[in-house]
This record gives sequence, C-alpha cells and structure tokens, in this order.
Amino acid sequence: MKPKSPTLLLWLLGLLLIVNMVQSHFTELLFDEAYYWYYAQDMAWGYFDHPPMVALMIKISDFFFDGELGVRFLSCILSSATLYLLWLMIDSVKKQQYVWHFFVLITSMTLLNAYGFFTLPDTPLLFFTALFLWLYKKFLAKDTLFLALCLGVVMAALMYSKYHAVLVIGFVLLSNLRLLKNGKAWMAVVIALLCYSPHFFWLYENNFVSLKYHLYERPNRAYDFNDFTLGYFINLVALFGLTFPWIYRSLFKTKSSDLFNKALLYLVYGVLIFFFISSFQRRVQTQWIIVICIPMAVLVYNHILASPVDRKWIMRMGIANLVIMGILRIGLVYPPLFPIIFETHGNREWVEAIRSQIGDTPVVFENSYREAPMYEFYSGIPSFSLNNVQYRQNQYTIDGSEERVRGKMVLYIAKTYKQGDVEYQNAKGRTLYGKYIDDFQSFRNLSTSVEDAGKPGDGLALLEVYNPYPQSIPMRSLKFGITFLNHYKQVKQIQPLHVRPAEAGETLLKGKDTTSFYFEMPESPIDDPGYFKVTISENNLYWAINGENKKFESWNP
Repeated sequence: MKPKSPTLLLWLLGLLLIVNMVQSHFTELLFDEAYYWYYAQDMAWGYFDHPPMVALMIKISDFFFDGELGVRFLSCILSSATLYLLWLMIDSVKKQQYVWHFFVLITSMTLLNAYGFFTLPDTPLLFFTALFLWLYKKFLAKDTLFLALCLGVVMAALMYSKYHAVLVIGFVLLSNLRLLKNGKAWMAVVIALLCYSPHFFWLYENNFVSLKYHLYERPNRAYDFNDFTLGYFINLVALFGLTFPWIYRSLFKTKSSDLFNKALLYLVYGVLIFFFISSFQRRVQTQWIIVICIPMAVLVYNHILASPVDRKWIMRMGIANLVIMGILRIGLVYPPLFPIIFETHGNREWVEAIRSQIGDTPVVFENSYREAPMYEFYSGIPSFSLNNVQYRQNQYTIDGSEERVRGKMVLYIAKTYKQGDVEYQNAKGRTLYGKYIDDFQSFRNLSTSVEDAGKPGDGLALLEVYNPYPQSIPMRSLKFGITFLNHYKQVKQIQPLHVRPAEAGETLLKGKDTTSFYFEMPESPIDDPGYFKVTISENNLYWAINGENKKFESWNP
C-alpha cells in the first residue's frame, strides 16, 4: 500500500497557493505578461513568439478573476500542482521524515519560485514537464494503452507551452532508445502529433513566421565571452541562488541507477550541454534553462535524503534564499524594498498620466510590443505597436490589429521624439512625448521580394511588392529604401531607393495583388555587408519591416 501524502505537505502547498494568489493580486503585470494578456484577447492556435498555451491559461484565469489575478490565477494553481508532482516522483520512504527539506529545496529555487505566480510560457512548460516525467515513470513500470494516451496528450501540451519542449521530449527519448521498438510509445507520439496538428496548420497558414524568426531572422551580435559563455555560467548560478554549490554537487554525485533516473540525468545534462554550445553563438537567457529545475529537484532531493551534510547545507542556504526572495517579492509591490525600478513598478501611473491628457484616444507606440499591451490592459483603450526596421516583428505584425486604429486620430508615441503634444514620465523617470496624428494610415504588412538582383552596375533588378490589404494603396504615399545589415542581421544603414513600375503609368498597389518594379542595385555604403532588404515608408512613417533578409554575398563582388 502506497503511503499517503503527509498532511504537512498539503498544508504547505495550500499556503503557497494562497501566498501566490495574494502576490498576484497586488503585483502589477510584467511587460511580457501584458503581451500575453493581449494574446488572450484573440484566441488562436498560435502566436508570433509562442504557441498558445500561455494565452489559454490567461483566458481561463479571466473567467474567475479580474485584473492581475485574472492573468495569473491558473499559474498559481499549476505551481502548487507542479510541486506535488515532484513529490510523487520520489520513491524513498524516508521522504516522509523530511517534508520541510523538500519544501525549502523546491521553493528556494529562484526562478521556480518566481514562476509560482507570474504567467509566462515557462509556467505551463514546468508543469507539463513534471506531469510528463511522472507519467513516463509510470509508463516504465507498466506500459498501458491509457498511459500511452496520457503521454501523447501531455507531450502535445508541452509543445503547446513552448518550443523548448522538444528538448524535454528528445532527451528523455535519447535516454531510452528501446522506446523505438515499443508500439505503445509510437502510439503516444502519433497522439501527440494529432493533438498538435492545429498548431502545425497555424504555422503553415502564417508562413512559419514563428520558426523563421526564432531560427533565422532574430538579430545577433559578435561573440562576447563575458556576455555569452561566462554569462551562461552565471545563469546556472542564478537559477538556484545560494544553494547552487550543493545543488550541483548533488547532481555530480548522482549515478544512473534505473531508466527513470537515467532520463532525469539525460534531461539535465542534455539541456546544459545544448545551451552551453549555444552560448558560443548567442546570449543564453536564464529562463531558457529553467526546465532543468524539474529533474534537478528530484535528483537533488533523492541525494540529500542519503547525505546528511548536503541536506543540512541546502536547508540552511535554502532558508537564506527564501528570506531574500521574500523581501524581493514584497519589493515587487513596494518599490523601496527592491534594488532597482522594476517593470512591475509604476505602470498604472504612467498609463494614467497619458490617459488623463488624451481621454479615450487610441495610442500607437512606436517599436514597443511591451508598452502597447500594458497601456491597453490598464486603460481599457485600444493600443497598437507600430514596428519598424530598427526593431523586430511581433504579434502586432501578423494579427491585423492596425485596423483598430486605421483612419482614427491617434496619439503616436516614439522614444525618439524630443517634444510633442503630450508628455509624460515612465516608471524610471524618463520623459517621453507623443504627437497627434489625425488620420492614421499604416500598411506595415506590405511584402517586398527582390529577384535577380545581380551585382551593382549589372543593370536593373526586379522588385515585387505584394499588397495583402483589400484596398489599393496610392504609390504617391509610399517611399522605397534599401536597408543594409551586417552578418549578425543588425541594421547598419538605410538609404532611399528609386524604383519605377514595370508597367508604365501604374499608380496604385492593387489590393490582394503583386506589383512589379525595377531598380538599380546600389553600391553598399558599409564595409562587408551581410544582408539587405528593400523597405517601404508609408505616409512618412519610419521604414517598415517589409521583406526577408537577403544574403548580400549572392550579388556582392
């Protein structure tokens, strides 16, 4: 007969749930949370940056509560459920004697603590990773059809949470290649693919925009050891705080004793090695490696049950972690206790500072998928992020939200403005300005494609511009430019580009149609260019992100 979960653990998890809910109610949103709240206003099978699980969580939370708790309620539930699943994965009967040690170990993991109430894609990723590993443990003991079905659904849920889930599934499979001969394991894979097929279809319908951005279009910079590789190791320390020496000591002392333990080790080391290699190419963000907290929690707790010395020090340092994080969590609400002005501080104030001056006028933020949804969340007034070539694409690029402000008088806010019709201060005290535009007209989704560019001086190159809008656009309202980027896809220089229609007398970009132009490829104004793209300015707005980056080497002498 299996031992029941101790009453103390259930009380602690219940208390944690209440604390996280109170914290959620009184803490203003992170900018990313506001962005994902914006996702949830228009439910879909996918979004520009992430799959849809985070939006679904917010949508469900909104049924129960308003305001910030209406964004975070389900995250609080999943957090306590994740900790309980971790407890279930530990077999040792000694665990009943060390409930406090388990609770301190888990809650003292810094990001695991933070994701106890914040609603970010990593929140469901952590929960479904724990659920996947728990089911996999049961599947190893007895591979029933029901468990195969559950594993398939949970693998799909993992992938709906964040694309990093492929690492979780892949490394667990790699730890047990005999699964390739198991029919029920293949059944789980088929079920997962069927459940995930709506997102595949969404990617196809949206020209695989998410994968293209994450894999190819994201700007980078030259390798910097301090920021990239050394920064990666600093992240490994930050992930666990003061307990990190004993956490990693426990990991290194753990040996592969069975298939489940082997899966946990493969997952931890696989993720660590994968992102260590990645650190030689780009900066690794701390949350990218947070998934190792799930297998590490099980491995470390099993180790400290057999190691009184490590158990003692993890308990001591874990309590110190909790004290520090407790102060910081209060500081999320009460800024004087936080060492810096954080993004949960002052959002209501700057939103109200704008709205008190403009009333219900919609606001367009230049290059800010962060401020736009934050303003809309706290004001209830439609907002829009107008992205240009100096920034990056995001959900506002693909969801048609510019139609909400088209033809209206808007307040246009740009960080480059030195003066304007409206001024306000953000939470950090920086003065920003906005200017009124009476009839706002943007056409950010015009798409440019360069064919047969050749080398500079080789003659005319062909430019095709697709207008996805139903209305035709007068060419007189458009200016063309060519953007030169370096090998890291950073914009270095933009210069005007003279184009002429392929058909003489053409004056409109016809709706839902492609218009062809000719132009002469100019010499590069920068040394050793890596990429270029043809960009468009509509109605004197700054150059848009219109085409995909085209390798310069294909025509550079």
